[in-house]
Amino acid sequence: MRLPALLCVSVCLCAAPGPVAGADKSCADLRQFYTGKGFTLAGVPLTEISGEHLRMCPQGPTCCTSSMEENLAGLTAQETEGLIREAGRSLQAAFNALHRSFDTYFTELHSQSERSLQEALSPLGPLYSQNTRLYGDLYTDLRQYYRGSALNLDETLSEFWSRLLERTFKTSAPAEQVSLSEDYLECVAKQQETLRPFGDVPRDMKAKVIRAFVTARSFVQGLIVSGEVVRKVSQVSLSPECMKALMKLIYCSHCRGMASVKPCSNYCSNVMKGCLANQADLDPEWQNLIDTMIQVVSSFSTEPSLDVVLSSIPARIYEAVHYQQQNMDTFTAKVYQTCGAPGEPGTGSPALHEQRRKSGSLTASEYKPSPTAGLRLEMQVSDLSSKLREMRQYWTQLPMALCSKLAAGGANQDKCWNGITRARYLPEVMGDGLANQINNPEVELDITKPDMTIRQQIMQLKIMSSKLKNALEGNDVDFQDASDDISGSGSGMCVGGQCSRSRPGLYAFSPDNNRVRGAATSQTRLCSLLLLLPLVILLLQR
Repeated sequence: MRLPALLCVSVCLCAAPGPVAGADKSCADLRQFYTGKGFTLAGVPLTEISGEHLRMCPQGPTCCTSSMEENLAGLTAQETEGLIREAGRSLQAAFNALHRSFDTYFTELHSQSERSLQEALSPLGPLYSQNTRLYGDLYTDLRQYYRGSALNLDETLSEFWSRLLERTFKTSAPAEQVSLSEDYLECVAKQQETLRPFGDVPRDMKAKVIRAFVTARSFVQGLIVSGEVVRKVSQVSLSPECMKALMKLIYCSHCRGMASVKPCSNYCSNVMKGCLANQADLDPEWQNLIDTMIQVVSSFSTEPSLDVVLSSIPARIYEAVHYQQQNMDTFTAKVYQTCGAPGEPGTGSPALHEQRRKSGSLTASEYKPSPTAGLRLEMQVSDLSSKLREMRQYWTQLPMALCSKLAAGGANQDKCWNGITRARYLPEVMGDGLANQINNPEVELDITKPDMTIRQQIMQLKIMSSKLKNALEGNDVDFQDASDDISGSGSGMCVGGQCSRSRPGLYAFSPDNNRVRGAATSQTRLCSLLLLLPLVILLLQR
């Protein structure tokens, strides 16, 4: 009986972690490192122990206990997630800087154009002075649209020209007919499209203004959505398998007494490519979105350029009103044919005829912005394009960026930590993305189970790219149908409470919507069952 008992005791002693036989290598360096990371020395060995208990690090002589291994694994996950978030914040800051730069440029263009209204239109006399609010409202509408309101630009511009036609007709009417009814003026306004009293200006200006504002607003939204995708993806937690691989990569060398030995570069690449495999799957749609935004930026300088379109709005309005005044008699006769004559046509106001004679004939085709305006646009386009290009490969370059802070340089690839000891790392480097990690020797991944948060962000990139491509075609883009996944993005597109006619926010999503939608769905199902009940009874009777 004694021999089996002795054997059991011997086995237990061998299995228990303790000082390595014949070795007394000190753990002083690790103890100092461990406390420097904020942990206590309770249970930390003074000398190396056997490493059969280790689950993440290679087994062998070690200064780490099981609890130390777990503590350091949690720490390396926190530190790596911190590096990922730091890189994400840096990219977000870059997007915010581009947003501020373009927004400043565009709003200044808009404000300069609005300030030039008086200079451009004052030769029209009462046609300007009596309608300043109408002109100002047009600029307010354009500003609110750019800031994200739900205005339909096509309808807004059509409404402007209709209201302007009412005002100019009323001002130009003979003295005895000044009291025109609202219904009559409404009839006059409806002739804007058919009789074209302002010539081709409304149609031409509408196409150019819509294209300019749609692309500008869409570009700003692209910057905002891109920054939001970066923020949300950077907050995705690392998997338990990744945590184990990171522990082995970063801190297992400390447990083995090789604290000064940095990980091999290719070894680090495989670990990071495995840990960030889902993030790398953003790359195709990310590059597509960046390329589309670069196309939008390039369109700003395509003739007629963005600065010309905005700066020439007052001149285009002047050109339109001048054309109408020159042809007012012909237009009035046609209006009388359609809307009826409220009285005998007269010769109109003498003062107004005199104003027509003096008003000159400036046209928008003669309008040219200052050379400095063109230079500033060129610099804006160049700066935006170059900075966007730098962001194209962010997700596939992220593993390398992280490894540049952790891994050994190129000259030390024979004397680096390969996960087991100090030697060259032999396995090949994996490709980018989840599908390419099927044979990753460092991180165990189920390539059939992608991260759903990241898949949702890939969809947001697709949606935004589609909207930008529509904007390039001059099609008005409605951002309201974007997923609530990007609600609360803090776009700041409506500021200072100036969005009275706009949506509460571009991606606003009522917290009660889900409840309302759920109730509506339940009610619909109940109604459907009730409608089917008579049919079922009829079939049973047959």
